Amino acid sequence: MNGPLVVRGVEIPAGELAWRFSRSSGPGGQSVNTADSRVELSFDVRRSAVLPDVLRDRMLSRLSHRLVDGVLTVAASEYRSQHRNREAARTRLAELLTEAGAPPAPRRRPTGPTLGSKERRLAGKKRRSETKALRRRPFD
Repeated sequence: MNGPLVVRGVEIPAGELAWRFSRSSGPGGQSVNTADSRVELSFDVRRSAVLPDVLRDRMLSRLSHRLVDGVLTVAASEYRSQHRNREAARTRLAELLTEAGAPPAPRRRPTGPTLGSKERRLAGKKRRSETKALRRRPFD
């Protein structure tokens, strides 16, 4: 639970993860106003010592809309217990970082139309031309 988080082969030590707990809205019964079951997990992408520069730059650009001063924060409050919310937050953070650190897809190499598609296109044009030619008035 408190061990390192592994993202794209990089081990993020527990010391670089910051946890915050607060009261959660939603289910909880009598303990809803007493238990700090809502979890916020933060990771400073910009100042992380373990991320390689390439991975850090990729994550910073792809997560720019979610970062506040280079820090990515994930909240979890869907469960009644803090323990399950901690697991949910860790999972969510790992998924976000894994997705953001993925290498870009290879560029598509544009190709021309195939010989068969050119022939089908020309055959269709010819059929259409003949159909319209039949509608014309004959020459006298």
